[in-house]
Amino acid sequence: MSHFSTITRGQFLLSPFAFASAAAKPKIVFVCGDHEYSGESTLPLFGDELKARYGLHSVTIKSAPDQNGETDIPGLEALKDASLAVFFLRWRRLPSEQLAMIDTYVRAGKAVIALRTTSHAFNYPPGDEREAWNRWAPDVFGAPPGWNVEGHSHYGHLSTTRVSLNDGAVGDPILKGVAGEFIAPSWLYNVVPKYPPADAKVLLYGDAINPNKPAVRNPVAWTWRNRYRGRAFYTSLGHPGDFALEPFQRLLTNAVLWALDSKTKKNWAGRMKIDVPYRGMVKT
Repeated sequence: MSHFSTITRGQFLLSPFAFASAAAKPKIVFVCGDHEYSGESTLPLFGDELKARYGLHSVTIKSAPDQNGETDIPGLEALKDASLAVFFLRWRRLPSEQLAMIDTYVRAGKAVIALRTTSHAFNYPPGDEREAWNRWAPDVFGAPPGWNVEGHSHYGHLSTTRVSLNDGAVGDPILKGVAGEFIAPSWLYNVVPKYPPADAKVLLYGDAINPNKPAVRNPVAWTWRNRYRGRAFYTSLGHPGDFALEPFQRLLTNAVLWALDSKTKKNWAGRMKIDVPYRGMVKT
Protein backbone atom coordinates (compact mmCIF):
# COMPACT_ATOMS: atom_id res chain seq x y z
CA MET A 1 0.00 0.00 0.00
CA SER A 2 1.27 3.45 -0.84
CA HIS A 3 2.15 6.10 1.71
CA PHE A 4 0.98 9.69 1.83
CA SER A 5 3.15 12.41 0.34
CA THR A 6 5.74 14.24 2.40
CA ILE A 7 4.39 16.41 5.23
CA THR A 8 6.21 19.64 5.89
CA ARG A 9 7.78 20.13 9.29
CA GLY A 10 5.36 22.93 10.07
CA GLN A 11 2.38 20.69 9.30
CA PHE A 12 3.87 17.73 11.15
CA LEU A 13 4.57 19.49 14.43
CA LEU A 14 1.20 21.13 14.83
CA SER A 15 1.10 23.01 18.15
CA PRO A 16 3.52 20.65 19.91
CA PHE A 17 2.66 19.86 23.52
CA ALA A 18 -0.64 21.82 23.54
CA PHE A 19 -3.90 20.12 24.48
CA ALA A 20 -6.77 20.99 22.15
CA SER A 21 -8.68 22.41 25.13
CA ALA A 22 -8.25 22.74 28.86
CA ALA A 23 -11.15 20.36 29.33
CA ALA A 24 -9.46 17.56 27.38
CA LYS A 25 -8.64 14.51 29.45
CA PRO A 26 -6.56 12.22 27.26
CA LYS A 27 -6.61 8.49 27.83
CA ILE A 28 -3.59 6.34 27.01
CA VAL A 29 -4.04 2.63 26.34
CA PHE A 30 -1.00 0.37 26.61
CA VAL A 31 -1.47 -2.84 24.58
CA CYS A 32 1.02 -5.51 25.66
CA GLY A 33 2.01 -8.99 24.56
CA ASP A 34 5.65 -9.45 23.52
CA HIS A 35 6.93 -12.80 24.91
CA GLU A 36 10.34 -11.48 25.88
CA TYR A 37 10.70 -7.87 27.04
CA SER A 38 8.22 -7.60 29.93
CA GLY A 39 6.20 -4.80 28.38
CA GLU A 40 3.29 -5.85 30.60
CA SER A 41 5.46 -4.87 33.59
CA THR A 42 7.42 -1.86 32.35
CA LEU A 43 4.55 0.00 30.70
CA PRO A 44 2.22 0.05 33.74
CA LEU A 45 5.08 1.44 35.85
CA PHE A 46 5.70 4.06 33.17
CA GLY A 47 1.98 4.84 33.16
CA ASP A 48 2.02 5.34 36.93
CA GLU A 49 4.82 7.86 36.52
CA LEU A 50 2.91 9.71 33.81
CA LYS A 51 -0.07 9.98 36.14
CA ALA A 52 1.98 11.16 39.11
CA ARG A 53 3.98 13.69 37.10
CA TYR A 54 1.53 14.92 34.47
CA GLY A 55 -1.92 13.79 35.58
CA LEU A 56 -2.29 11.50 32.55
CA HIS A 57 -4.69 8.58 32.71
CA SER A 58 -3.62 5.21 31.32
CA VAL A 59 -5.01 1.69 31.02
CA THR A 60 -2.89 -1.42 30.41
CA ILE A 61 -4.34 -4.42 28.62
CA LYS A 62 -2.34 -7.62 28.31
CA SER A 63 -2.21 -10.90 26.44
CA ALA A 64 -3.99 -13.72 28.24
CA PRO A 65 -3.28 -15.85 30.12
CA ASP A 66 0.22 -14.31 30.12
CA GLN A 67 2.76 -12.79 27.74
CA ASN A 68 2.95 -16.07 25.82
CA GLY A 69 -0.77 -16.08 25.05
CA GLU A 70 -0.73 -15.23 21.37
CA THR A 71 -4.44 -15.46 20.56
CA ASP A 72 -6.20 -13.23 23.08
CA ILE A 73 -5.83 -9.67 24.39
CA PRO A 74 -8.94 -9.02 26.48
CA GLY A 75 -10.10 -5.44 26.92
CA LEU A 76 -9.31 -3.95 23.51
CA GLU A 77 -12.64 -2.15 23.79
CA ALA A 78 -10.63 0.43 25.75
CA LEU A 79 -9.36 1.74 22.41
CA LYS A 80 -12.80 3.17 21.58
CA ASP A 81 -12.23 6.34 23.61
CA ALA A 82 -8.43 6.35 23.68
CA SER A 83 -6.44 9.42 22.69
CA LEU A 84 -3.22 7.44 22.32
CA ALA A 85 -2.45 3.74 21.86
CA VAL A 86 0.99 2.44 22.80
CA PHE A 87 1.68 -1.00 21.32
CA PHE A 88 4.30 -3.46 22.53
CA LEU A 89 3.44 -6.66 20.69
CA ARG A 90 5.20 -9.63 19.16
CA TRP A 91 3.83 -12.38 16.91
CA ARG A 92 0.20 -12.32 18.01
CA ARG A 93 -2.57 -14.26 16.24
CA LEU A 94 -5.63 -12.43 17.48
CA PRO A 95 -9.19 -13.28 16.44
CA SER A 96 -10.79 -11.09 13.79
CA GLU A 97 -13.06 -9.29 16.25
CA GLN A 98 -10.06 -8.09 18.26
CA LEU A 99 -8.18 -7.06 15.12
CA ALA A 100 -11.22 -5.02 14.12
CA MET A 101 -10.94 -2.91 17.28
CA ILE A 102 -7.29 -2.14 16.54
CA ASP A 103 -8.12 -1.42 12.91
CA THR A 104 -10.93 0.98 13.83
CA TYR A 105 -8.64 2.90 16.17
CA VAL A 106 -5.82 3.25 13.65
CA ARG A 107 -8.04 4.10 10.69
CA ALA A 108 -9.55 6.95 12.71
CA GLY A 109 -6.18 8.70 12.43
CA LYS A 110 -5.49 8.60 16.16
CA ALA A 111 -1.98 8.76 17.57
CA VAL A 112 0.10 5.62 17.91
CA ILE A 113 3.38 4.76 19.62
CA ALA A 114 5.05 1.43 18.91
CA LEU A 115 8.00 -0.18 20.67
CA ARG A 116 10.59 -2.69 19.54
CA THR A 117 8.97 -6.01 18.52
CA THR A 118 5.77 -4.27 17.39
CA SER A 119 7.51 -4.18 14.00
CA HIS A 120 6.49 -7.85 13.89
CA ALA A 121 3.33 -7.63 15.95
CA PHE A 122 1.43 -10.36 14.10
CA ASN A 123 2.34 -13.80 12.79
CA TYR A 124 -0.49 -15.50 10.90
CA PRO A 125 0.34 -18.62 8.86
CA PRO A 126 0.40 -18.57 5.05
CA GLY A 127 -3.08 -18.70 3.59
CA ASP A 128 -4.81 -17.41 6.74
CA GLU A 129 -7.43 -14.78 5.88
CA ARG A 130 -5.66 -12.44 8.33
CA GLU A 131 -2.18 -12.96 6.87
CA ALA A 132 -2.04 -9.34 5.60
CA TRP A 133 -1.80 -8.23 9.25
CA ASN A 134 1.75 -9.60 9.30
CA ARG A 135 2.61 -6.48 7.26
CA TRP A 136 0.84 -4.07 9.62
CA ALA A 137 3.90 -2.03 10.60
CA PRO A 138 4.76 -0.14 7.38
CA ASP A 139 1.43 1.65 7.11
CA VAL A 140 0.93 2.40 10.78
CA PHE A 141 4.36 3.49 12.06
CA GLY A 142 6.73 3.11 9.15
CA ALA A 143 8.67 0.03 10.30
CA PRO A 144 9.61 -3.09 8.30
CA PRO A 145 6.83 -5.59 7.47
CA GLY A 146 7.77 -8.48 9.72
CA TRP A 147 10.84 -10.25 11.06
CA ASN A 148 13.48 -11.46 8.59
CA VAL A 149 11.60 -9.55 5.91
CA GLU A 150 13.37 -6.93 3.79
CA GLY A 151 16.53 -7.23 5.88
CA HIS A 152 14.84 -6.73 9.27
CA SER A 153 16.92 -8.55 11.90
CA HIS A 154 19.25 -7.73 14.80
CA TYR A 155 22.95 -7.91 15.66
CA GLY A 156 22.95 -10.49 18.43
CA HIS A 157 21.76 -10.85 22.01
CA LEU A 158 25.24 -10.24 23.42
CA SER A 159 25.52 -6.82 21.80
CA THR A 160 24.32 -3.44 23.04
CA THR A 161 23.59 -0.19 21.22
CA ARG A 162 25.27 3.21 21.32
CA VAL A 163 22.40 5.64 20.79
CA SER A 164 23.08 9.15 19.49
CA LEU A 165 21.03 12.15 18.36
CA ASN A 166 20.41 12.83 14.70
CA ASP A 167 22.06 16.22 14.17
CA GLY A 168 19.26 17.14 11.81
CA ALA A 169 16.65 16.69 14.54
CA VAL A 170 18.27 18.82 17.26
CA GLY A 171 15.58 21.03 18.77
CA ASP A 172 12.76 18.56 18.17
CA PRO A 173 10.49 18.53 21.27
CA ILE A 174 10.76 14.75 21.60
CA LEU A 175 14.51 15.11 22.14
CA LYS A 176 14.17 17.70 24.90
CA GLY A 177 16.51 16.70 27.73
CA VAL A 178 17.59 13.46 26.04
CA ALA A 179 21.31 12.82 26.41
CA GLY A 180 23.34 13.32 23.24
CA GLU A 181 24.66 9.77 23.55
CA PHE A 182 23.86 6.81 25.79
CA ILE A 183 24.27 3.03 25.82
CA ALA A 184 21.08 0.99 25.60
CA PRO A 185 20.87 -2.72 26.50
CA SER A 186 18.68 -3.35 23.43
CA TRP A 187 20.57 -5.10 20.66
CA LEU A 188 20.33 -3.04 17.51
CA TYR A 189 17.59 -3.74 14.97
CA ASN A 190 18.43 -3.46 11.29
CA VAL A 191 15.74 -1.50 9.42
CA VAL A 192 17.69 0.12 6.58
CA PRO A 193 17.72 0.61 3.66
CA LYS A 194 13.93 0.73 3.17
CA TYR A 195 12.80 2.01 6.56
CA PRO A 196 11.80 4.37 7.97
CA PRO A 197 9.89 6.04 5.08
CA ALA A 198 11.56 8.95 3.32
CA ASP A 199 9.08 11.40 4.85
CA ALA A 200 9.70 10.21 8.42
CA LYS A 201 11.84 12.29 10.78
CA VAL A 202 14.70 10.29 12.29
CA LEU A 203 15.40 11.36 15.87
CA LEU A 204 18.00 8.85 17.04
CA TYR A 205 20.56 6.57 15.46
CA GLY A 206 22.10 3.42 16.89
CA ASP A 207 25.47 1.74 16.43
CA ALA A 208 25.91 -1.88 17.52
CA ILE A 209 28.54 -2.55 20.19
CA ASN A 210 30.11 -6.03 19.89
CA PRO A 211 27.79 -7.23 17.13
CA ASN A 212 27.88 -10.83 15.97
CA LYS A 213 28.03 -9.78 12.29
CA PRO A 214 29.10 -6.70 10.34
CA ALA A 215 26.85 -3.86 11.45
CA VAL A 216 25.68 -0.58 9.96
CA ARG A 217 24.24 2.51 11.64
CA ASN A 218 20.46 2.33 11.90
CA PRO A 219 17.68 4.70 12.94
CA VAL A 220 16.28 3.63 16.32
CA ALA A 221 13.56 6.28 16.81
CA TRP A 222 11.48 8.36 14.41
CA THR A 223 8.22 10.22 13.96
CA TRP A 224 5.91 10.01 10.98
CA ARG A 225 2.47 10.99 9.77
CA ASN A 226 1.10 7.57 8.86
CA ARG A 227 -1.12 6.58 5.96
CA TYR A 228 -4.21 7.23 8.10
CA ARG A 229 -2.91 10.74 8.90
CA GLY A 230 -2.23 9.84 12.53
CA ARG A 231 0.83 10.89 14.49
CA ALA A 232 3.18 7.95 14.80
CA PHE A 233 6.31 7.43 16.89
CA TYR A 234 8.35 4.25 16.68
CA THR A 235 11.44 3.15 18.56
CA SER A 236 13.26 -0.16 18.21
CA LEU A 237 14.38 0.27 21.82
CA GLY A 238 12.31 -1.27 24.59
CA HIS A 239 14.46 -3.79 26.50
CA PRO A 240 13.51 -3.51 30.21
CA GLY A 241 17.03 -2.23 30.81
CA ASP A 242 16.23 0.68 28.50
CA PHE A 243 13.27 1.60 30.69
CA ALA A 244 15.66 2.02 33.62
CA LEU A 245 17.65 4.66 31.71
CA GLU A 246 16.74 8.32 32.19
CA PRO A 247 17.45 9.24 28.53
CA PHE A 248 15.01 6.59 27.32
CA GLN A 249 12.45 7.62 29.95
CA ARG A 250 12.66 11.22 28.74
CA LEU A 251 12.42 10.15 25.11
CA LEU A 252 9.28 8.09 25.70
CA THR A 253 7.69 10.71 27.95
CA ASN A 254 8.31 13.41 25.36
CA ALA A 255 6.88 11.12 22.65
CA VAL A 256 3.70 10.63 24.68
CA LEU A 257 3.28 14.38 25.20
CA TRP A 258 3.95 15.01 21.50
CA ALA A 259 1.48 12.34 20.43
CA LEU A 260 -1.16 13.89 22.69
CA ASP A 261 -0.38 17.36 21.33
CA SER A 262 0.28 18.42 24.92
CA LYS A 263 2.23 21.35 26.25
CA THR A 264 3.44 20.95 29.80
CA LYS A 265 5.30 23.56 31.82
CA LYS A 266 6.38 21.03 34.42
CA ASN A 267 10.08 20.46 34.85
CA TRP A 268 11.50 16.97 34.56
CA ALA A 269 11.36 15.39 38.01
CA GLY A 270 14.36 13.07 37.59
CA ARG A 271 14.80 9.41 36.81
CA MET A 272 11.71 7.23 37.08
CA LYS A 273 11.91 4.06 39.13
CA ILE A 274 11.32 1.40 36.49
CA ASP A 275 13.60 -1.50 37.33
CA VAL A 276 12.32 -4.69 35.71
CA PRO A 277 14.73 -7.56 35.02
CA TYR A 278 15.14 -8.94 31.52
CA ARG A 279 13.10 -12.12 31.35
CA GLY A 280 14.06 -13.56 27.99
CA MET A 281 11.90 -16.11 26.25
CA VAL A 282 10.46 -17.73 29.35
CA LYS A 283 7.59 -20.14 28.82
CA THR A 284 4.98 -20.31 31.58
